[in-house]
Amino acid sequence: MSWPEPVARVAAVLQAAAVDARIEQFPEGAATARAAAEAVGCELPQIVKSIVLVCDGAFVLVLVPGDRRADERAVAAALGAREVRVAKPDEVVAATGFEPGGVAPFPQTAIARTLMDSSFLQHQVVWIGAGTHLHMAALAPGELLRLTGAATFDPEAGS
Repeated sequence: MSWPEPVARVAAVLQAAAVDARIEQFPEGAATARAAAEAVGCELPQIVKSIVLVCDGAFVLVLVPGDRRADERAVAAALGAREVRVAKPDEVVAATGFEPGGVAPFPQTAIARTLMDSSFLQHQVVWIGAGTHLHMAALAPGELLRLTGAATFDPEAGS
């Protein structure tokens, strides 16, 4: 199957790392976490939202469950950052190489750090955006952690 270019980049990372993952296309799209969970038939906490924040001027990718928001205070505390804000759409493209709504957690363009909510590790499989709003990939959360080089954090702990 021939994937669109952004999806092909994600597939290449998965293949090069020999990750047992599958990419699926959803013609109706998966623009929201809830729509994604319904499309793939999983629980909302298994959907990985890839949120780009600007922390003290650097791009940080925060991977949060579909049923949560990226807590800017928790991210600031985890990174020791003074200023944290959500990236603008053009900054998302510059930081990740993906359009908002289709951001995959890898490959990364200009991301300085990646944080992953530790709650993902309780699941067998999580679903990530795979380059467009129509594509998602399923993989083990440990593989997601390895491929992104993320540090885990617990936003509930406030640290």
